[in-house]
Amino acid sequence: MSALPPATLEGWYSLHQAFDIDFSSLRLLAQVERREIISEAEGLLAALNGEAGEAGWSAVYRIVGGGADVMMVHFRESLDALSDVELRIKRSSFGGLLKPVYDYLSVTEAGLYHATAEVAREHQPNSPGFQAAIAEHAAADAAGPHIRTRLYPRPPEEMRYLSFYPMSKRRTGQDNWYVLDVAERNRLMREHGMTGRRYAGRVFQVISGSVGLDDWEWGVTLFSRDPLEFKKIVTEMRYDEASSRYGEFGRFFTGVRLEAGGWSDLMGGG
Repeated sequence: MSALPPATLEGWYSLHQAFDIDFSSLRLLAQVERREIISEAEGLLAALNGEAGEAGWSAVYRIVGGGADVMMVHFRESLDALSDVELRIKRSSFGGLLKPVYDYLSVTEAGLYHATAEVAREHQPNSPGFQAAIAEHAAADAAGPHIRTRLYPRPPEEMRYLSFYPMSKRRTGQDNWYVLDVAERNRLMREHGMTGRRYAGRVFQVISGSVGLDDWEWGVTLFSRDPLEFKKIVTEMRYDEASSRYGEFGRFFTGVRLEAGGWSDLMGGG
């Protein structure tokens, strides 16, 4: 079998936005103006989350370290809907106090490595028979609750902590992920996935693909009740060959969800 790309299923578009808050400008405002901006921020973000309904959600996390004050995380059913969210924040008075630090655009993804490897054993890649068999597998997988949770993720409310990082697969010398046989990539990803499954109920994982959308190839968003779980799962997964040999990682952002009324505490509403 050749270095065949895996079939994928896609769900919600995702935008991660990291900002610094312009506290210097905020301190120059009269208390009444500061309260108005904080009220606008809380109202806008509550509206964005509520309006999304079953087609996504938005949340804000106070970043600890990591070179940013807050990270806004948005999931929507289309790129147009994400663009609208981004524009509404920029146009707000509150948005004028946010200094962009980092952003990441992606779409939730489930890679069908096993199905692709299985079908490639029976059909010539990209032949009509291959395409029909892949479509059949994809339709069956898309209907399953496990895959739907991956494509349309809603982490448990009590998982207040977030860790986000981007990653890519290495493509240098003998460690070029993209020249590996599809069966070998399936083996490696299966091993990697088994490690992640051991953290079920402790860490809620969201994998989003960004090839052609952003500088890195995947975004990984982790949610948990206990931030130490982030250290444990990432450490353990680094020892999997898919990661230790083929993984490259970007910067990490870790924080805690900002609850209703949290903007006042964060921005000194008085």
